[in-house]
Amino acid sequence: MRAHRPRLSRFWRRTTLVLHLAAAGAWIGIDVIVAVLVVTGWFSDDVAVRSLAYRALATFVVWPMLTAGLLCLATGLVLGLGSVWGLVRYWWVAVKLVLNLLLCALIVLALQPGMEDVAGYGTDLLTASPDAGRVSRLFFPPAVSLSVLVLATTLGVFKPWGRIGGGRPRGPDVRAKAGAVPES
Repeated sequence: MRAHRPRLSRFWRRTTLVLHLAAAGAWIGIDVIVAVLVVTGWFSDDVAVRSLAYRALATFVVWPMLTAGLLCLATGLVLGLGSVWGLVRYWWVAVKLVLNLLLCALIVLALQPGMEDVAGYGTDLLTASPDAGRVSRLFFPPAVSLSVLVLATTLGVFKPWGRIGGGRPRGPDVRAKAGAVPES
């Protein structure tokens, strides 16, 4: 017999969902800022502007991005554990969880360690002969992250693939078959 987990009340589920959506929106917004700074650093005609873009990228991006990602993770866990969707009951929820963990890990393991080189390149633009190899891969973080975040958003809206392991539909599936739209 299955143990019954306490569910979030309607108020707390909605409050947590608002926090989750706000964190996701902030994360997407930060990624857009990263893309703008990278493009500015690559293509601006003004060396001072290019330098500032790289130094701003190195100084201000990683920790807000990680904070938004971890807030998405925390609120997603609360929603998964405290709602009918469950944490690993549905494929779309499990995939979103894996994507969130993957992106947070990439921020810490791939993006953050390279920020010293990005800042150095920004400084070298003004004072020395910069090595463009230090920033040649900056296209990938915003491209990959924005693509994955759009995928995660799409999964949250369309909720594809059904239950993990099949099984009897519960909760949202039953209401959807009866013509009601499940609250997400």
